[in-house]
Amino acid sequence: MQPGPHVAFGTIDTWLLWKLTGGAVHATDPSNASRTLLFDIHERAWSDELCHLLGVPTSVLPEVRASSGRFGTTVEEVALGAGIPVSGVAGDQQAALFGQACFTPGMTKNTYGTGSFVLMNVGTSCPEPVEGLLTTVAWTIPRDGASGELVTTYAYEGAIFVTGAAVQWLRDGLGIISSAADIGPLAASIDDSEGVVLVPAFTGLGSPWWDPYARGTLLGITRGTGRAHLARAGVEAMAFQTRDVVDAMSSASGHPVQGLRVDGGASVMDLLLRLQADQVQVPVARPSVQETTALGAAYLAGLAEGFWSSLDDVTANWALDAEVAPTTSREVADLSHQRWRRAVERARAWSAP
Repeated sequence: MQPGPHVAFGTIDTWLLWKLTGGAVHATDPSNASRTLLFDIHERAWSDELCHLLGVPTSVLPEVRASSGRFGTTVEEVALGAGIPVSGVAGDQQAALFGQACFTPGMTKNTYGTGSFVLMNVGTSCPEPVEGLLTTVAWTIPRDGASGELVTTYAYEGAIFVTGAAVQWLRDGLGIISSAADIGPLAASIDDSEGVVLVPAFTGLGSPWWDPYARGTLLGITRGTGRAHLARAGVEAMAFQTRDVVDAMSSASGHPVQGLRVDGGASVMDLLLRLQADQVQVPVARPSVQETTALGAAYLAGLAEGFWSSLDDVTANWALDAEVAPTTSREVADLSHQRWRRAVERARAWSAP
């Protein structure tokens, strides 16, 4: 069936641009386009082959423009008034990578939310697909100022299904804490989980396993296990899952992780930052501005409009709140990680038919 003359497709950014500009602009950027299954990330254009296979006419798809550049201006009908430039567009996690100023291959960020999203800058050459990771356009921006040659940066992305949601489960399901903020102090009240391991595969396991049949598993319980052990195991699970993704990214890209920048609700926990630093064996840095998705979109727009002149300016604007270096050796960190991996194997394929 052919679409009618007024049909236009796009992602949420396309709809927002359309509304903000009064229907004058039907566009998106490569970071959003790359997640539609219709975009060739090597050629950086809509794929005729994929569109044909999926039955989507290319005529209804938005124009793909650079992530940083003036898309249009607002009309009077929108809340902020007319004539405001709309100059930065990016997917949420790619914008967070930009907002964390991860501009060098190997620089990596993790957003701890209900789940977690780890993205690594892998440079300007599109890497080959890797099992367990997503390959995405991170952004396309002018090389030197608003009129420069366009350069595309790529990223690996790993989606972890459950991190903060495990804290919610400990609060609402088990009642061992009364608020999410209690998890950090309770977990830090003991020095070790004493062998208790929580694999929070409540909806399966995401990257790098992609196992929809895995289920949540709690192992190592003894008569001496208490609330604090469960809390600490929940926090440790965040660090272990992130290490699994970072290890997969480093191995696939050939770029050792250069540093891990973190944001999101759980990043306020100093204990988590310390555990994470031990597991990835690089410093973990928390910025002073943790709304990094919004900040990244602002940086893209600011570069387009000349508020910042270069990526160096953006990097200089990034401000550190706290940085935690590893406190244990790789050998010691590996011992606890090996126990975690044994627990993961027991959780996997639990509900397989």
